[in-house]
Amino acid sequence: MRDWLLYLTIAGLLAFAVSSWWGVRRLKAKHTRRAVWEETHRPEPGNQRVAVVMNPIKARSAEARRLIEAACARAGWEAPRFFETTASDPGFSQARAALESGADVVLVGGGDGTVRVVAEVLAGTGTAMALIPLGTGNLLARNIHLEVNDLSGNVHAALFGHQRFIDSARMRVENDRTGESAEHVFLVIAGIGMDAEVVRDTNDGLKKAVGWLAYTEAGVRHLPGRRKKVSIALDDLPAQSRKIRSVLFANCGLVPGGIDFIPQAMIDDGMLDVVVMSPRSAIGWVAMSTKIVFKHKRTLPVMTYYRSGKVTIRCTEPMPTQIDGDTSGRATKVTVQIDPASLLIRVKDGIDQV
Repeated sequence: MRDWLLYLTIAGLLAFAVSSWWGVRRLKAKHTRRAVWEETHRPEPGNQRVAVVMNPIKARSAEARRLIEAACARAGWEAPRFFETTASDPGFSQARAALESGADVVLVGGGDGTVRVVAEVLAGTGTAMALIPLGTGNLLARNIHLEVNDLSGNVHAALFGHQRFIDSARMRVENDRTGESAEHVFLVIAGIGMDAEVVRDTNDGLKKAVGWLAYTEAGVRHLPGRRKKVSIALDDLPAQSRKIRSVLFANCGLVPGGIDFIPQAMIDDGMLDVVVMSPRSAIGWVAMSTKIVFKHKRTLPVMTYYRSGKVTIRCTEPMPTQIDGDTSGRATKVTVQIDPASLLIRVKDGIDQV
């Protein structure tokens, strides 16, 4: 019986991945209006001072640099200033230096981690951030509908596109066993529980070989497991006790493969979309996968949705956490809060964004 359930689960997950790949463009078109709510506007005309925070070890980083330099030269602007991340500093001091240089726009050449770090520095400053996606997931780039493999097109959008404000979110991670605490900005999806285990245990070599599909393999390995008891408090309401496998906090919901994981999540609505997943068995996982793939609106007891400006999770034993696909430590308490319209970001021309 257990083998049958395992095979059924694997088949469901494979169908999920194939369906996601097959429907990427259709889902992207359906998601566009929901994920981009505010109308875009053009930057101030005239010369721009351009700074670039670049992860130099990413594939195509040298090509991106050449394209940015050439585009600025053609526009008659001063040469862009480049600030390269290092193993010891993923972009914090580089983003601060870019701001201090008087940049009108800070381009981020790297993956989701670099984007998140630069956003943490730029949020609330009014200085525009633009994306040159060079990573595996490129989560925010997908949610503002950049073609992640079109390097030249992304450079053009970063320098000459429109711009708009989006929400960011902060997650404070506390561990009462170790006394450690930290606060992180995220832009797409953070979580606690199984999703963080999958992020932590995804094989790096497999990720380089097959990209985001590597997470499916790690997900199958983590399907067995017990639910854990947590308390969940939304805004200022009393806490409720739940047994969960994972809780996700979404600022927006489009993930690799064109999967519109949380269709109701909008990037500028000033709210978090919270998903509590609590399957007891393989059947529950299959039901959840089916709901996501086929966009069923029917409520599932093992997958509940909430909307809130602030969420607090407490657990009796430390649980792993993740932010935009990066691990962020184990926590006995997480506090997540939305920061509405805090980040100015460059997007493609407005005609593609409404």
